[in-house]
Amino acid sequence: MEYKKLWTDMHSNIHHEQMELLPEWFGQVKKIMDFWPVAYYPFYMRPTESGLKVEDRYEDGLIKTDWEQIREFTNQANKEGYPMFMGYEWQGTGKDGDHNVFFLKNDGEQNHPDTYRELADSYKGEPVIGIPHHVAYQPGSRGKNWDTHDEVFSPFAEIYSCHGCSETDDGPLLMKRHVHMGPRTGETVFERAIEKGYRIGMIAAGDNHSVPAVFEHGSMCALAADCTKEAIWEAFVNRRVYGVSQSRIEVDFSVDGAEMGSEITTGGEAELSFRIKGTAAVDRVEILRDNILEKMVVHSGTWERKEQSGMIRFKFRLEFGWGPDIRVYPDAICRVWNGLLKVDGKLLGVEKCWNNFGQELTSQTEDSCEFSLTTYQSTATGKWMGPSNVTTEGFIFEVEADADSSIHLTVEGKEYTFSVRDMLKSSSVTALWDEVEKLTEDTWGKITHYRDDPWWHNAYKFKVGRAYPEDSYLLEHHETINVEEDCCYRLRVWQKNNDAAWTSPVFLRTGQGLTEKKED
Repeated sequence: MEYKKLWTDMHSNIHHEQMELLPEWFGQVKKIMDFWPVAYYPFYMRPTESGLKVEDRYEDGLIKTDWEQIREFTNQANKEGYPMFMGYEWQGTGKDGDHNVFFLKNDGEQNHPDTYRELADSYKGEPVIGIPHHVAYQPGSRGKNWDTHDEVFSPFAEIYSCHGCSETDDGPLLMKRHVHMGPRTGETVFERAIEKGYRIGMIAAGDNHSVPAVFEHGSMCALAADCTKEAIWEAFVNRRVYGVSQSRIEVDFSVDGAEMGSEITTGGEAELSFRIKGTAAVDRVEILRDNILEKMVVHSGTWERKEQSGMIRFKFRLEFGWGPDIRVYPDAICRVWNGLLKVDGKLLGVEKCWNNFGQELTSQTEDSCEFSLTTYQSTATGKWMGPSNVTTEGFIFEVEADADSSIHLTVEGKEYTFSVRDMLKSSSVTALWDEVEKLTEDTWGKITHYRDDPWWHNAYKFKVGRAYPEDSYLLEHHETINVEEDCCYRLRVWQKNNDAAWTSPVFLRTGQGLTEKKED
């Protein structure tokens, strides 16, 4: 069966004090995502008598009021034709790990028992799921307790978010952002679930508490028959889901025709197939049997020497942001960019790479699009030479045009032209020199310096990413695998820009190896 690829942020936590912003959050999600499971966050930092603040749950009456507001809002969204699910975060005593609980219907109530087993039991037989997240934290301290896992109640796990990657303890995407909860440990990573024989899928999601659907924090794709709640839910419970760290890498993966998440019986041999359509050049695809690399399909080196001529298809990313250091220019908090992109050919696709409110794709035609973006300045420490959190806004474009044509970008009324031939070789950065020179003079007067640091370091910039031809981001693979015992196969996809995708496994049963997993 051919499934639709439907995208969402399945972990956007709205707090009590943000409830009035629910319409704004919904508006942001609708611009970017195909459906929305909202996750109400019923916790706050409660001050103790000594003044130390500890995270605790709000009192029941307040939670009930918020929950009814979410129910009313979700019902209305569904009446208007947008698939929205209501949910909430459960933490218990922290000994079983954090989970987001979602309901197919909008008639559910929140339960907050101490343990995960009690939580799962409280919804037994109902269309309710509980999805574990940031599973790789310390056991007993909000990391996942796989010993108590219920694969029916929790058909998949969130293994990537703003926290980092919980798939394994030795992968390159670390868990360093939330220092108070880290570091990650191998005792609780997703691999432990596979070792225990659980049939479990995997996704990525934001764990966003300020803005939903943040591009840089990851998102999930559900393979559903259509865009109804019932079809999406059917994809959930059958683990037909996967996750991406940033951009929307399209992945089709099957064994003997069974899609990711499936459990099948095979008799010794099976046909493994995948098709990848990346958002930039695909570097490699790792085929894992259980948790061990079975084969690496390397795509780098297969396309770079091919001559690009005539009409070609290619993708490139356009980013806006950077700008004044707020330690030097404290009032330069945000900037609005008005732009127009026009191609000498066809504009085939536009992916929104948005991290904050204030973004609009105002029009799109066969060969152009007009947009208004808002970028925000932020730093992580404020210390000289300290780490900086640079957030940009932009798009990934897919274009069909002649290799010797041009891309025309108009920013604030000024046109910039980029040769496709040059874009195929390299990225480029353009600074708004006139603006930063005026800003510097208006703030500090006429200054001179033997290098351009005072201006370059504080200039707004946009980056036209390298153009990648279709040969670089399309990859198909088929092979026969020998299956001698029960196991699972899954994919880990890497692009050259370090964007990643993780598929849910296909579970293979032969009767010769592992027995059917027993319920505890």
